[in-house]
Amino acid sequence: MIKLKNIIFVISSIFIFSINYAQDKTDNVNIIVIDAGHGGKDPGAIGKKSKEKDLTLKLALKLGKYIEENIPDVKIIYTRKTDKFIELHKRSEIANKNNADLFISIHVNASRSKTATGTSTFVMGLNRSAKQMEVVKRENSVILIEDNYKMKYDGFDPNSPETEIIFSLYQNSYLDQSIRIAGEIQNQFQDKAKRINRDVRQAGLVVLWNCSMPSILIETGFITNLDEEKFLMSENGQAIIASAIYRAIKNYKDLVEGKKNNIQNNITFKIQIAYSSKEIETIPENFNGIENVERVKDGNFYRYFTGNAKTYEEIAELQTKIRKNVSQAYVIALNNGKYITVKDALQLLNN
Repeated sequence: MIKLKNIIFVISSIFIFSINYAQDKTDNVNIIVIDAGHGGKDPGAIGKKSKEKDLTLKLALKLGKYIEENIPDVKIIYTRKTDKFIELHKRSEIANKNNADLFISIHVNASRSKTATGTSTFVMGLNRSAKQMEVVKRENSVILIEDNYKMKYDGFDPNSPETEIIFSLYQNSYLDQSIRIAGEIQNQFQDKAKRINRDVRQAGLVVLWNCSMPSILIETGFITNLDEEKFLMSENGQAIIASAIYRAIKNYKDLVEGKKNNIQNNITFKIQIAYSSKEIETIPENFNGIENVERVKDGNFYRYFTGNAKTYEEIAELQTKIRKNVSQAYVIALNNGKYITVKDALQLLNN
């Protein structure tokens, strides 16, 4: 059982750790860490003819090659380039130590249903849906084959519901940017790669837990679906998936760096309470009783906001109230109607 004092210690450590790295961040995308999920003694999900660890490595190397050839000002760092076991905490450490601007973990999904199909992209957060918990438990259970995992993860137990407290308290400083790149990837998967879109999702994933930059985990398809396994094993399928992720990264880089160059001091803060491919009627009944919900189209997705404040103090107070109904609600900032980081917004307001 995780003790409350340990939970508080972990949350405090993460908060301080994230702030220290955030202070050194810019809004450029110059260093990207690509993480091929699983490896070595950890095969990941097993298909009829393939293993997840092999597919993720091929996709990671192909993605890195596309970026290096087409975006020469970006440095690519791999967590692994061979069939090697890398502990989960070391994957985020590689990104943090290299002061990366983006962390991308590539995976292949699995399901008891042989007909399950499609792609999804995860960001750090809390979600209690049964289907998502299957992904969370599978990906987080990797730590059970690590040596002394309880010491390394301060008592974290992927099978204990109490560890959800940690994730419910954790707020990634780069959540909005993570959702932005995740949305770009899902758009590319749907529009260009013609894959089934299973949406952007939030989940408490250990590999993203300590990342001090925008970070995502991509499930590129289902190894347990014979058609998708065949597609992911093929050169053509791997090229389609990797090029879709590459295009999303390029779009995200252009967007982020364009924002930086066009900043003007006209700041507003809002609370984002949902992000979905579905167009939901903005009535309180659909949002746990939250009133005055605003829906904004964002590519093929919809963002759902509430609140409109000129100061961070005001929006932070509202966030505390909203989180009683929606635990994953977080603050976003806009400058003349364009999304910027909360950090940039506060810097502009303090100048």
